[in-house]
Amino acid sequence: MNKVILMGRLTRDPETRYTQTNNTLVSSFSLAVNRRFVRQGEERQADFINIVAWAKLGEFCSKYFKKGQQVGIIGRIQTRTWDDDQGQKHYVTEVVAEEAYFADSKRDGETSNNTAFENTFGNTAPGSMGADFEMSSSDDLPF
Repeated sequence: MNKVILMGRLTRDPETRYTQTNNTLVSSFSLAVNRRFVRQGEERQADFINIVAWAKLGEFCSKYFKKGQQVGIIGRIQTRTWDDDQGQKHYVTEVVAEEAYFADSKRDGETSNNTAFENTFGNTAPGSMGADFEMSSSDDLPF
């Protein structure tokens, strides 16, 4: 099974292009994903992971995702190789996105993205719990 689930912040706005063969939209961006544990005395470290989204999902990402925004990505790892003009072999590992979600809270500045998604697709944006959902630290959890 090849399944990846990531949550991180975009390091740049998505870059969109079209394939030469069949004119398919492809959007690429990078996520800074914080490592879970930090040793005492060390700064928090992050991994920078390249993401590729194709067709409709790529269009969605290029339209609504912006640098600094926290997003969730579900996809699969893919490795590719190619030879350049000098005969050097290049390797790249990236995540091919299958699902993309907003992960910022309303308080973190995400005010218009969910609204735009709701208007476009007629439902609550992935990754959001709706405008009325808020949980305070005093709420008791059932688990």
